[in-house]
Amino acid sequence: MLALAGEVNVGVSRVDLVQVTKTYPGGVKAVDGVSLTVQAGEFMTLLGPSGCGKTTSLRMIAGFEQPDSGQVLIGGKDVTRVPPYERDTGMVFQSLALFPHMSVLDNVMYGLRMRRVPRSEAEARAKRMLALVQLAGFEQRRPHQLSGGQRQRVAFARALAVNPSIFLLDEPFAALDAKLRDELQVELRRLQQRLGITTVFVTHNQREAMTLSDRVAVMRDGRVEQVGTPQEVYEEPVSVFVAGFVGMTNLFKGRVAGREGEWVRVQTEEGFEIVGRAPKTSDAPPQALSPGSPVTVSVRPEALRLAAGGAETGAASA
Repeated sequence: MLALAGEVNVGVSRVDLVQVTKTYPGGVKAVDGVSLTVQAGEFMTLLGPSGCGKTTSLRMIAGFEQPDSGQVLIGGKDVTRVPPYERDTGMVFQSLALFPHMSVLDNVMYGLRMRRVPRSEAEARAKRMLALVQLAGFEQRRPHQLSGGQRQRVAFARALAVNPSIFLLDEPFAALDAKLRDELQVELRRLQQRLGITTVFVTHNQREAMTLSDRVAVMRDGRVEQVGTPQEVYEEPVSVFVAGFVGMTNLFKGRVAGREGEWVRVQTEEGFEIVGRAPKTSDAPPQALSPGSPVTVSVRPEALRLAAGGAETGAASA
């Protein structure tokens, strides 16, 4: 348990998904053998397009979905069959799910009251959380009397008031305008770093992922394509999908013409040659970059240079 200035306590736990699989009725495999570790105190983002399995993975951590196979571990404890209310997690939903008939204070106290925390203690903890998210003085307002950003912060406070060891967020900024989204990203990261709480954040927005995260897990078709720091997944994509999904890039198909150490010469289908660096994080076997092998070269826009003649070096993605 981590104490913040003697006032706010949160736990810090590691999360492990071990070969988890989830298939919905009709044979739709939402999650396909995902293994992932979120270190204690880390901000991990599950990033990917709609239908990639990121929200289902988050809901399995929270306990709202049961995996067909595999394990969910929190703090080293198997919680795969443990109901949500017995897991040490706090969750912010995309819809926020604030109770319109309750005051801000009662909304934040709700989880504590469900855990039978005495009212005086629950009220004190809720007020501390509201102060932490800069909403002291808003206790008696109703959700409809708040701005979008204020409602978002109430949802943060409610999820954190129960002193969870895991903070889960399912696309919480999806309905906000760009300016407010940017402001709340800064607020969320400040809050997470101040508390040091393990956080799993779901988004399809690559900018959010790159701004907020310690590490990013890029998902596609129910599987994890790559896990790494924002810099690693941007500069060293392990697949054409990751290269194209994370940031803007130019993709050139071709064949390996030669290799010297980490530098690979590629003859493109367009008829010109590119010299680039082989990706350090690729799981491809060594023969994948042997002469004649088909490859795709990823060239980020900022890496392009105009030259009068001769070869320019850059980065290649096999």
